[in-house]
Amino acid sequence: MQYFNYLALGDSYTIGEQVLLNQNFPYQFIRKMRKYTYHAGKQFSFAAPEIVAKTAWTTDELAAGIDAWVFDPAGYDMVSLLIGVNDQYRGRSVTGFEEQFSELLQKAIDFARGNSDNVYVLSIPDWGITPFAAGRDVEVIAREIDTFNSAAEYISKERRCNFLDITTGQREFGNLKDYLAPDGLHPSEKEYNRWADSLVGRVLSNL
Repeated sequence: MQYFNYLALGDSYTIGEQVLLNQNFPYQFIRKMRKYTYHAGKQFSFAAPEIVAKTAWTTDELAAGIDAWVFDPAGYDMVSLLIGVNDQYRGRSVTGFEEQFSELLQKAIDFARGNSDNVYVLSIPDWGITPFAAGRDVEVIAREIDTFNSAAEYISKERRCNFLDITTGQREFGNLKDYLAPDGLHPSEKEYNRWADSLVGRVLSNL
């Protein structure tokens, strides 16, 4: 039986602010993979996801969190990275984001034993569509999110990593009550389920 371990790096969108731990997208992803491989007769054993993430973390704060963490020295079969919304929220430049993101992505590749095929970058959701953004210039927020995502996608593809656009779907459903956590900002279990489905589809195509 093949053992499969997964490292998830990020911020509130990865840890799952306002939802139970088993409702965030890394945990839902692992449950879906266990279910699929069981029914498909695949011989995989999936460990619970290892999550290095904290609400409000920026790229540099995630880097500091990584430096303070003790990782599996054998590396990971899969690494996901979802970071940058707080860089945008705090008004940081896309140039600074590109530099920090590039360093984080290289660390993710290193954690994946140097195999960029096993690194999955998720796009930054657009918080401007949520009730939390009421009274703000949502068009500016959307443009800035798009700029940050374009930079992340370019760097990801340049390093031959997987890039998943979850922002398009989140903009369609993410402002609906069922897809929002109680704080009116973060996603609910239902939205994270959609992200997990996207991740499962991409991972299965690479297995």
